[in-house]
Amino acid sequence: MFRITLPDGSVREVAPGTTPADIAAAIGPGLAKAAIAARVDGELRDIMRPLEGDAQLALVTSKDEKDALELARHDYAHILAEAVQHLFPGTQITFGPSTDDGFYYDFAPKDRPFTEEDLPAIEEEMRRIIARDEPLIREVWSRADLIARWEKEGETFKAQWAAELPEGEELTVYRAGKGENAWLDMCRGPHLASTGKVAPDAFKLTRVSGAYWRGDQKNAMLSRIYGTGWLNKKQLAEHLTRLEEAAKRDHRKLGQEMDLFHLQAEAHGSVFWHPNGFTIWRALEAYMRRAIDAAGYQEVKTPQVMDARQWEQSGHWGKYRENMFVIPDEVPNVEDEGPIVSDDAQWMALKPMNCPAHVLIFRQGIKSYRDLPMRLYENGCCHRNEPHGALHGLMRVRQFTQDDAHIFCREDQIVEEVQAFCKLADRIYRDFGFTYSIKLALRPDKRFGSDEMWDKAEAELRDAVIRAGLATEEYGWEELPGEGAFYAPKLEWHLTDAIGRTWQVGTIQSDRVLPERLDASYVGEDGERHRPVMLHRAIFGSYERFIGILIEHFAGKLPAWLAPTQAVVATIVSDADDYAFRVDKMLADVGIRVQTDLRNEKINYKVREHSVAKVPNLLVVGKREAEEGTVALRVLGSQGQQMLTLEEAVAKLKAEATPPDLR
Repeated sequence: MFRITLPDGSVREVAPGTTPADIAAAIGPGLAKAAIAARVDGELRDIMRPLEGDAQLALVTSKDEKDALELARHDYAHILAEAVQHLFPGTQITFGPSTDDGFYYDFAPKDRPFTEEDLPAIEEEMRRIIARDEPLIREVWSRADLIARWEKEGETFKAQWAAELPEGEELTVYRAGKGENAWLDMCRGPHLASTGKVAPDAFKLTRVSGAYWRGDQKNAMLSRIYGTGWLNKKQLAEHLTRLEEAAKRDHRKLGQEMDLFHLQAEAHGSVFWHPNGFTIWRALEAYMRRAIDAAGYQEVKTPQVMDARQWEQSGHWGKYRENMFVIPDEVPNVEDEGPIVSDDAQWMALKPMNCPAHVLIFRQGIKSYRDLPMRLYENGCCHRNEPHGALHGLMRVRQFTQDDAHIFCREDQIVEEVQAFCKLADRIYRDFGFTYSIKLALRPDKRFGSDEMWDKAEAELRDAVIRAGLATEEYGWEELPGEGAFYAPKLEWHLTDAIGRTWQVGTIQSDRVLPERLDASYVGEDGERHRPVMLHRAIFGSYERFIGILIEHFAGKLPAWLAPTQAVVATIVSDADDYAFRVDKMLADVGIRVQTDLRNEKINYKVREHSVAKVPNLLVVGKREAEEGTVALRVLGSQGQQMLTLEEAVAKLKAEATPPDLR
């Protein structure tokens, strides 16, 4: 008999072959109906999978929304693949994971790539499969039998995958339905008990794109079908509304309408900032400089290109080289014949991050324990060799500028420094109107350093957040196993935007590896040489991505202090031109970014045009306003207008245009 311990501490003895579904039924019919899966010793498993020994058991219901959504989305992906193979015989299947808001599946079509015109028919076939309520049965296969099955059915991608999985790994297949017509897919699981457990009206196929097999552009091009899946129709409707709102807020669309920036093929993943966009950048840069100056940082500037040997010493050459742009350190061949670069070239690399260069600054001259903490800040331009298909507007680029800093400190200063950073980040995010959650990303499998070092580093970050009062449910405190960097654990700040999306932005990492690898040291109070601890930290993350987030968060209607043009003075008649110049000068004299619009156009046309450009304030002046010394103020997004004296208008706009840290 197996001893099964339930969450309330009670123990049930059950026979081998008993499933979590059997235990749910023994507890009561309500739980038997509600249970959809189980956690066995913490591992999420099928409700119908027999228990294999003594275990801790927790039954999962739809109230456990995170688990329930992952299961449902995984099932939708399998149902999608089954539907496609029913409708398009000869199509090969590859991978089909769940995602943060849905699922996708990659296919190798027999005749032609799939298009979005195919999606309605596939959706209907999926609903027929759901209606049939086919049981999803887990089976363990031998490697040889599974490869033979895939090869017999012409599933070359699945056969290749099965052959390459590690020796000794259990190979599992899920069978949808019974008998010879059952549909099979290789999958680790878990799944719901049957296809009918997902809601037929809680999913939607959204788009089709190309994707390379295993993400390698040297491999075959596949058709990827994306979908979104939820637990019920209401959740789906809310999500589709969010998507619709997100499309309106797309920073690429608004960036074009507001003339902020553009991207083009001649510089893949690098941004061409227009004057309006760079005005936003400069406002953010000035704001951040005031913040870091007040917090005791010293700003530095480091080279873009460094010798490969430096990156070898730091560890990036071995762990990160596929993401780096490498450059030959030799004069290229200028003749028409022969290779441009010889085999004898030494290699350099564009920096993908600033940290090694900051260590080199720290190493200049002898440092004493009295010099610490030393906080070095850089608006550092970095380059990372992101795949072309992964690039996305300002959100994923190849060239970006980080609001990057590294704090070199003693062991006894770590918690205090991290706590101070938590307070600084909190103030800055609140200045922009964001709420956030905070997470601790723990050690990954591939890492430098001993377990003792990682234990200490993780405990220090955890302790600092607790002392800052942020390790609470209000701040969404959570620990994320395996998601730290290869050299350090990290705290992550996840901002929530106006339509409920989250964006991982700020980080701080406690690092003992890089100072050791790059031989950074200081002289301690005992006169001996000691290693500093290096705290890597950023608040915006990158200027490019943070500006993209701001554009979408505010739907282009940026706070007045960030708006490229803070006010436009628009005339109704030409008789008011001289007065418009006077209004313009008074606004400019108090630091407001202002333009005049004297064009011979109707005022309604001017209002519409400046509204599309997201100008926050439009000051309309005509003959009467010129005579009375007033303006008609129209605020973006509000109805009607407000009549103010010129002095009142200037004072009001000056207050709104003042950055929040200077008010």
